[in-house]
Amino acid sequence: MTEGLLLSRARLRRDAPIRALAQLLLPEGAAARASSTHRLVWTLFADDPERRRDFLWRESEPGCFYVLSRRPPEDCHGLFDLDPPKVFAPTLTAGDRLTFMLRANATVAKALERGARGRRADVVMAALHGLPSGARAPARGAAIQEAGAGWLGRQGERCGFEIVAVRVNRYETLSLERTGAPMQIGVLDLEGTLRVTDPTAFLGALGAGFGRAKAFGCGLMLIRRA
Repeated sequence: MTEGLLLSRARLRRDAPIRALAQLLLPEGAAARASSTHRLVWTLFADDPERRRDFLWRESEPGCFYVLSRRPPEDCHGLFDLDPPKVFAPTLTAGDRLTFMLRANATVAKALERGARGRRADVVMAALHGLPSGARAPARGAAIQEAGAGWLGRQGERCGFEIVAVRVNRYETLSLERTGAPMQIGVLDLEGTLRVTDPTAFLGALGAGFGRAKAFGCGLMLIRRA
């Protein structure tokens, strides 16, 4: 459920001391930026080194972040201009139409031999996997749209909504540094219109987020009345 959730907007300050750090805080490379903004947003909730992530976020434009959390963000380092958090508790009924924006790491389970646990794979790469190498580039655009729409439709089946219209505006793969081997993720930017079928399930899904890689700015669905 969304009980106790807060929606906040945090904008990186634009005064001289922060601008001097801009290249470190907001590097240009997509993978480096995802890792850097991951750490940057974490500073708003870093009250305990043992704390587990209990918030969703996304960068809407350079240096501007929307955060959905159960605790108000705290700018202990003076990096942000923080808008007062707003209670996030939309009143929805079955049949409501909403426009949405979602940045998602969309995956499917790859089947392995009997009895083995399936490994997660990016939906676009999974859609292109069976094609000959020479056919993948021409099929890429359609695969992005079809795989993204199909994945979101399946999310809706269990999360209380159905898709009216959807478009993938961007797809890219990122190689993120981590202890051990780098982690590669595919990121889709989806937007469109949906119809609520089960308000309780949908509100719960909004609070939990969609897909994987939520620590890196994926999973937060922004909605408004259509």
